[in-house]
Amino acid sequence: MNEVNAIKNRSPLLGSLIRQRRKKLSMTMQGLADTAGVSVGYVSQIERDMAVPTLGTLAQIADALGVEIEYFIKSQKPTDAISWAEGRQQFFMDGSSVRYEAVTNQYPGSELASYILNVPPGYSSETVSHEGEEIIFVLEGMIHQFLDGQKFEMQAGDCLHFNRISPHSWTNPTDTEARVLWTGKLKVLNKENRHHLSHLSNST
Repeated sequence: MNEVNAIKNRSPLLGSLIRQRRKKLSMTMQGLADTAGVSVGYVSQIERDMAVPTLGTLAQIADALGVEIEYFIKSQKPTDAISWAEGRQQFFMDGSSVRYEAVTNQYPGSELASYILNVPPGYSSETVSHEGEEIIFVLEGMIHQFLDGQKFEMQAGDCLHFNRISPHSWTNPTDTEARVLWTGKLKVLNKENRHHLSHLSNST
């Protein structure tokens, strides 16, 4: 028992991080074991914090889960928790004219993501649906939010909290830019799809 406690003290979050990431990918414990080249029993021990893998084994597990090894071993500092208005990361997504500002910082085990969307006049999004909750809060301007066939005219201060499994879309029908705070668990804004403003010749 003392040995188990010592292992837990060395790596209190590793097991839960691996389990959380595996479940997020809808991967079974056996599937992770097969992909990472380890036994399912060993994966079970790691996830229960009863065993601590070597860096080599952890690298195999990380690769099987589609993340870098730093995802599991990087610790969060207090300064990682704050997002300053000045110098906040801004970027565009491929094929979109909406300018995003990253409000939250991602760290191992984090689930929520929040972005300020600067929506140009006349913009219309595609209609999408996916699992999870979403919060839309209008900071400036006005947008039309369409949810499951119903239209909501939202102005500054209005908020909509809904399950994203319902078909939804939104548009800025005005001639001025709108600013919207988006919060949810969907991690679609990955680095591969981003174009940072410093790399855009047509950024404003």
